[in-house]
Order: sequence, then structure tokens, then C-alpha cells
Amino acid sequence: MSNYTVIPDIHADPERLSLSLATAASSDHLAFLGDFIDAGKSVLRPDDAEVLTRVRRLIEDDGAVAVMGNHELNAILFHRLDSNGQPLRARDDKNRAQHRSFIERFSIGSDDALDWTEWFLTLPLWRDLGGLRLVHACWSDTAISTIAARRLDGRLRPDDLEEVARKETPFARAVDLLLSGPETALPAGIGFHDNSGHYRTQVRIAWWRADAPTWRAAALSVPNPEYLPETEITDELGLDFYGEENPPVLVGHYKMRGAPRIETPQAACLDYPDTPCVYRWSGEQALRTTSLISTNK
Repeated sequence: MSNYTVIPDIHADPERLSLSLATAASSDHLAFLGDFIDAGKSVLRPDDAEVLTRVRRLIEDDGAVAVMGNHELNAILFHRLDSNGQPLRARDDKNRAQHRSFIERFSIGSDDALDWTEWFLTLPLWRDLGGLRLVHACWSDTAISTIAARRLDGRLRPDDLEEVARKETPFARAVDLLLSGPETALPAGIGFHDNSGHYRTQVRIAWWRADAPTWRAAALSVPNPEYLPETEITDELGLDFYGEENPPVLVGHYKMRGAPRIETPQAACLDYPDTPCVYRWSGEQALRTTSLISTNK
């Protein structure tokens, strides 16, 4: 069992990548949680090409490991066409804005864009390192079993992509769950305004909070959780909460706020854009706050 420094979402930020790598001990292996591309507004010097080139070299030359993020999957779909010659992911203003830094560097559907998205297909959707699990957004044994029945190595293939883009089959929904996490409708008549002022009746669920499975306690990205009910999320929704009987798992994706923290001993999100961190795992069976290391200067 090896030591790993686990690095969450880089989002085309070379400086964040350098600071994250600087925290790894010389004896550590590196593990990445995906979302290497698509800089946000706070990235001062976005460079998708530099980040991708460095990460790929680490994986291919030094034995680092990685999983695919939802931004990599979105890019795969955005730059490819379906059997009718239409983009697998809509090239509308919203999706172009989210993907802007990658487009500005590589253009749409260019040879370079397609070459990189071909490499994205080599990234598995999950990894089990023997004592530590990695997935971009949600570990679900049910979803993993569904995918593994067709793709035992957890890697998508080109002939899966039209199905994945439609999100209509159990296989496609399982892929979406691992890379984007569970989101479900709130009880009838309940909703909230998000940080942009949009009224929403769907909510993201913190599937790792197995000891507090109520709407108010388990909801993510809700500015004022008091608007949500204290009632339990019902089993009929089919949500898999991750219990303490499972090996530890680390995820990115959720853009958490505040100081990085370990919410439960078995599962933690490392994606804290305002206070970036990594996790140095050395074989422990329960995650610990002392292994969270800030990468701020």
C-alpha cells in the first residue's frame, strides 16, 4: 500500500498545479481527481495546455494516477459529432462560456482539441487503490457495477458517447452520477434561490453525510439551508449514502466553501477553490484532518 498525495480540481491553473505538486513528499505517489481544464474567472493566468501537458507527463512517465472529471467528459462530447453530424454537447453560449479557456487555446473541433479529448478517454471513471477510493463526484457501488458490466476497466469508449450524451439509459445515468453527483427534486412546494438568484426545485445531495440524511443537512450549494425541510430523504429516491463500513473515498467537484475539513471519516470533498488543499494519504482507514494540507502561498 503506497502513500498518495491526492490533488483535486486544477481547472487550467498552472500555479495551483505547481503549489499542489510542491506539497507532495518525494516518497508519495500522485493521484488526480479530474477537472484539469476550463478555468474559472478567478484564475489569473489560465493555460489548459500547460496543465494538461504536465499532468499527462506525470501520469505517463512517473506513474501518477487520475480519474476523469465532468469537465473532461463535457469536452469529449462538445468537440465530437453524433451520427447525424450534430455536436454531442450543445455549443450554446452557456457551454461555450464554461469551456472558454480550452476553446481559446485549442479551438472547437481542432486536431489538438480532438487529440486531448482522445486522451481524456484513457482516464477511468473511478479508481480503487486498495484502501483508498477515488472518483470525481460520487462513489456509488450500484452505478459502478452498472458501468463495469460493460466496461470492466471503468473507461468509456467512443461508441458509448452518444448514449452517454443522451443520459437516458442506466449506463448513461450511472456515468453522470459518478462525474456530477446526485441531484434530485425537492418535496412538492419546496424550493430555494441559488447564489445567482435563480429559483431551484432540484438540489445536490452530499451523499457522504450518511449520519444526517435529511434535506436540510444533506443539501449542497444552498445559500440558506433553513428554507429546506428537516424531514429525512426517503429511500424511494434511490440515493446511496456512503456509510462507515466502506473504505475511505476522496472526491472533488463541489466547490466547497470555508476552511477545508473532513466531514466524515470515510469520505471527503477536497475541492475548496478559495482555500486550495491536497490530501496526503498514508494508509489510514479513517480520513483525518491532519492529512489535509493547504496549498496557498
